[in-house]
Order: sequence, then C-alpha cells, then structure tokens
Amino acid sequence: MPRPTVAQICTGTLTVVVAALALLIVSGATGVLEIAVLVAFALALGTLATALSMSASRRRQAPHPGPVVPAAAGVPGVPGAAASREYARQR
Repeated sequence: MPRPTVAQICTGTLTVVVAALALLIVSGATGVLEIAVLVAFALALGTLATALSMSASRRRQAPHPGPVVPAAAGVPGVPGAAASREYARQR
C-alpha cells in the first residue's frame, strides 16, 4: 500500500481534531471513559478520511488502457482474426 502524502495526512489530522471537538462539545461528555470513546471515534473518522483520500488519488492516477490492437491475421481461436484478415487485404 502506498504511503499517504502530506496533504492526505493533514486531511486526516484535521478530520480528527474537528470531529473530536465537535463530538465533545455536542455530547457534553465529562467522564474519562466517555471522552476516550469519543476521541477514539474521531480517530477512526480521521483514519477513514485518509484511507478514502488515498484510494481516490489512486483511482485518478490509474493508467488508462492502451489502444486496442487488432489480432494477428490467421491466428486460430483469437477473436477478431477474421476481421483483421479482411482488413489486411489490399487490392
């Protein structure tokens, strides 16, 4: 698996900080266990954000398939061999 870029790490870190703050403010948690659960959830969200940004960048960088090359004429069992034979005929 490729390493995340600096931008992807920053996205994950920002997600963790914002999610943790939002969850703590909205929930009003005061107990240590409650805060630990909310921070762990925020950490999971940040990890998910980084993983999703990595997969999105991998899809954008995926090489496009090359041009379709016609099959060689006269090769039995190769689809398109008959079409390439007719294409190769010149008068």
